Amino acid sequence: MQSPIRKKILEAFAKGEGKFLSGQELANQTGCSRTAVWKHIEELRKEGYQLEAVRKKGYRIIQTPDKVSESELLIGLETSMLGRNIHYQQSVDSTQKIAHILAQEAVPEGTIVIAEEQTSGRGRMTRKWHSPKYTGVWMSIILRPDLPPHKAPQFTLISAVAVAQAIGEIAEVDAEIKWPNDLLIKGKKVTGILTELVAEADKINSVIIGIGINVNLKKEDIPNDLENIATSISLESGQTISRAMLVQRILLKLEKYYKVYIDEGFYPIKLLWESYAVSLGQDIIARTINETIYGKALGITDEGILLVKEEDGKIREIYSADIQIQS
Repeated sequence: MQSPIRKKILEAFAKGEGKFLSGQELANQTGCSRTAVWKHIEELRKEGYQLEAVRKKGYRIIQTPDKVSESELLIGLETSMLGRNIHYQQSVDSTQKIAHILAQEAVPEGTIVIAEEQTSGRGRMTRKWHSPKYTGVWMSIILRPDLPPHKAPQFTLISAVAVAQAIGEIAEVDAEIKWPNDLLIKGKKVTGILTELVAEADKINSVIIGIGINVNLKKEDIPNDLENIATSISLESGQTISRAMLVQRILLKLEKYYKVYIDEGFYPIKLLWESYAVSLGQDIIARTINETIYGKALGITDEGILLVKEEDGKIREIYSADIQIQS
């Protein structure tokens, strides 16, 4: 994890908005000596930061590395809670696994686990999630809402709205939501969300939200068996996306809608979710563990349950299924 002094240095640069900061200014803001500041500046250079040093002016950051490290995420992070405690690693088997361990250790709410690569990333129903190095966002977020366990599935929908909005603002492409946990761009999957619960009979201990996003994957990064159903933000927008900026915007949006949900309930989120939903009004096939259901997707309930109208007019409530939109 990042040292407290280096965190303060990065926060000072963020507040400075590109201006030079003298060694003495940084020393005053961090509560350490100018020599210690210089040592931390050198460590930042080793991490890939390009810093300009001018006599009698001080230091300024002129370029940041293409990483989603703690250092990179803290510069410009606007949240008050989400992402303020970051566990970053180059390579992990699964951020969800690490987040589950940390959740048991009483880490602060809003802690995130993020990596440059997952070797055993997974989605719903233990499906493998392809997570190549330096190309995407592979992240898990730990929340501790004071809610009963049956409310947990709604966090998948809240997260989907946050991610869709963030993609739209950062990449200027439209992302659509396919119930319950996929985001699509032009009909191809770009994001998966996996919400897992640690709870007692009547109380949530933690909700762990796993978010996997294909950000800057090239065509050759996508496995052959997925090329017709998966894409990346970069491929669809025609530009390289700052992964750190995308993460920062997701955390900001999720923090906002988390507060709305706690203060006002799910209904405001439901309206937003439906505005991004690709399947509403469409004929779909819903495959559950026990059966296959054909019908028209009408919307979701205030609990986030999918409503499907079958051919005989019967309205079915679907709690979990794989959805296929019929062309």
